[in-house]
This record gives sequence, C-alpha cells and structure tokens, in this order.
Amino acid sequence: MMGIKFIKVQPTTYLLQYRRGQVVREGLGLSFFYYGPTTSLVTVPVASADVPFIFQETTADFQSVTLQGQVTYRVGDPRRLAALLNFTLGPDGRTYASEDPGKLPERVIHVINVLARAELQKLPLRGAIRASDELVKAVKAGLVASEEITSLGLEVLGLSILAVKPTPETARALEAETREKLFREADEAIYARRNSAVEQERAIKENELNTEIAIENKKRQIRETQMDAERAVQEKEGLLKKEALEANIGLEDRRKSLVALAAENARTEADARAYNVAGTMKALSGADAKILQALASTGMKPEQLIAFAFQELAGKAEKIGQLNISPDLLRELLTPQPARK
Repeated sequence: MMGIKFIKVQPTTYLLQYRRGQVVREGLGLSFFYYGPTTSLVTVPVASADVPFIFQETTADFQSVTLQGQVTYRVGDPRRLAALLNFTLGPDGRTYASEDPGKLPERVIHVINVLARAELQKLPLRGAIRASDELVKAVKAGLVASEEITSLGLEVLGLSILAVKPTPETARALEAETREKLFREADEAIYARRNSAVEQERAIKENELNTEIAIENKKRQIRETQMDAERAVQEKEGLLKKEALEANIGLEDRRKSLVALAAENARTEADARAYNVAGTMKALSGADAKILQALASTGMKPEQLIAFAFQELAGKAEKIGQLNISPDLLRELLTPQPARK
C-alpha cells in the first residue's frame, strides 16, 4: 500500500513518532508500521559515545601547549535533546534530515575547551605538563555542572587527558634543561661517590691512626710501668746502699771509737811503761854502771854474751893494737848452740 512503511531501531536508540505535532509513540528499540506522509520520526542514540579532542591553549607564562584527550558521554534525556537539536529522519527513514546530530560532539568539545583553557591559564608550563590528573578533575567537575551540558540532557561518563605537550622548540628546550639537570645529578652522584670514598678512606686512616695512637699509648704505659719498676728497683737499691752506707758509717764510727779506745789504751800503757821506766830509772840513777852492766848480763845467752864482749872490745878499740880471730872461733860463734836443758 503506498505510503505505509516499516521501521525498526536498535535497543540503544530512542525513537519518537510524531503525528500532527503530537508524540504518539516513543521508546527504545521500537519496531512498527507507519504512514509516511503524516508521520515524523525522531531517533536519538542513547548509547555511550567516545569523542576524542585535541586543541591548543596557552599557559600562565604564555607558552603554547597541545591538550589531547577523550570524553565519554551518553544521552540521559532524549526528549530534551530532541527538543533542542533536530534528530528527525528523512523521507527514506534511515538518514537524518539535518546536520544537528553531528554538531553534538562539537558542542561537548567546545565546553571542554573553555573549561580546560580556564584551568591552563592558571598554571605555568611546567605545572601544566604535570597537571593532567588535576585538569581531569577540574574539567570533569565543570562538565557535570555545566548548564549547556545539562540542558542538552547529556550525562558525562568519563574524561581522560592523554597528553599535555608543549611546542617542539619548547620541548627541546625542556629536554635540554632536563638533560643538563640529569647530567648535573649524575655528576653530583659521581662527586658524592667520590666524596664517600674519600670519607671512607679518611675513616680508615683515622682508624689506623687511632690504632697507632692506642699502640703508642700502650707502649708508653708499658714503658712507664718498666720505668716505675726500674725506679722502684733503683729506690730499693738506693735504700739498700743508704742502709749499707749507714752501716759502713756506723762500722767506721765504731772502728774510730775502737781505734780511739786502742790509742787511749796504748797511750795509757805507754804512760804506764813510761812511769815504770821512770821509776826504774829513778831507782837505778844512783847505782854503779858496772853493777848495772853485770845485772844486765845475767841470764844472757852465750851468743849474747859474746856479742856483748865484742861490743866492749869495740868500745876500747883505740887501746887494742891487733886482734886475731881464728876461723874456728868465728865458726863456733856463728853456729847456733843447742839449747841447754
């Protein structure tokens, strides 16, 4: 029959059937026959859509960066979206009658661009390159609260920022600066390792020096102990020598005392003998010399008598003309005579 058509949509498509300006049928995944000349069909995809985006913005320090990412959203209120954008199907029942359905991702990207620009202008270049997570949180919160997104009946399911890249020249400058910083850190690591080796060497030297000092102190203590022992021995020897000297002095004093006593005794004996001699001489001073001589010759030995006779002869030698002594007589005089019993 002319003008009667059939339509069937997927479960992820919301279909609205208008007749005479009124919605006569709507829902997901519908299929039905309709009369084309008097019916308008509106299909709104409600499945989630992944829309990539990439745009260039300026940071707080006037450096250009390229922001690349992806947003995921779905239509939460198809009737509201259909009221704002034209999702009406053409007479063929398969294609849209306008270009509005293709403009929906652009509107979402424009909102993301505005929100990202506001956040990037707060950050310097280095902070912006490292602030992808903060940008995601701020931009997603702005999307959820955006009146434009809410009025379109959209729900933001996710947002990811894949890269925040500076211009190639700036990137090379940052790479050079980072490279130099890495080189400096490598040099500092080398210097630190060398300093550590020097510190360890100094610690080893200090330990060796401390060991030598400890050894020298031990040697000094040993020497001091030996010196103390030698000093004690010397003091003991000195004490012994002093005691010996004192003993010798005491002996010498006793010897002197004995000598003085002996001398005193000898002097006393001499005085006694002198007294005896003086008494004898006094007694003999009035006696005849010949009598004394005769008394002296009493008890003499023969050889003493002969010697005494020769002494008498010698005393009168001027009166003696010649004296002959025979060898026999001389031999008899020189031969010792046996003692008489």
